[in-house]
Amino acid sequence: MAKATRALGTKLMKDTQAIGGLTSIGGIEITADEIDVTTLDSDDGYKEFIGGFKDAGEVTIEGFFDSENDGQLAMQTSLDDGEAEDYKIQFPTKPPTEWNFKAVVTGFSVGNVDVDGNVTFGATLRVSGKPTLTVGTGGEG
Repeated sequence: MAKATRALGTKLMKDTQAIGGLTSIGGIEITADEIDVTTLDSDDGYKEFIGGFKDAGEVTIEGFFDSENDGQLAMQTSLDDGEAEDYKIQFPTKPPTEWNFKAVVTGFSVGNVDVDGNVTFGATLRVSGKPTLTVGTGGEG
């Protein structure tokens, strides 16, 4: 039977600061470009490829806006600065597991509201460089 882990307790950290009030953290999805190396000598008329540059994509976050949450407010500052900064997604697994990555904030929103809803918050982080998935060797998740 597959072992599933409940997502409750998953955190997004900017350096050592938690981004609070989140209801959704998009995952890192790594893709690779393909380079066509087909020649007139390729076997049986099939195309041939090698791997090219890799891209770790974007991490989108959504939640409820909290004007007192320094982590949420830091997202706008990061967008304005335009610098790649350190982030991590910590999963509540045993052993502990986390993605460590650098990202540039490319989107920030506050205020998608409905009559019977909450004030929302969202941001988009563009992963820069190679992310690292780390699985601990023990301890609490």
